[in-house]
Amino acid sequence: MKKLYRSRTDKVLGGVIGGFRAYLNLDVDTNLLRLITAGLTLILYPLALLYIIAWIIIPVEPSGGNYGQ
Repeated sequence: MKKLYRSRTDKVLGGVIGGFRAYLNLDVDTNLLRLITAGLTLILYPLALLYIIAWIIIPVEPSGGNYGQ
């Protein structure tokens, strides 16, 4: 079973977006996803709260693994 983790390497703030990109196996630049998320946060302000909650709840990916690669 595939698990969702925050990325250790593909992160700017908490690695949430990088983790979602790896979990969903998206072939999209992570910076583009960050820009989309930031834009949506300006319109849908509760998204910022959801990001913070995800940052707290989602564990960091295990070290030494090849998660997301």
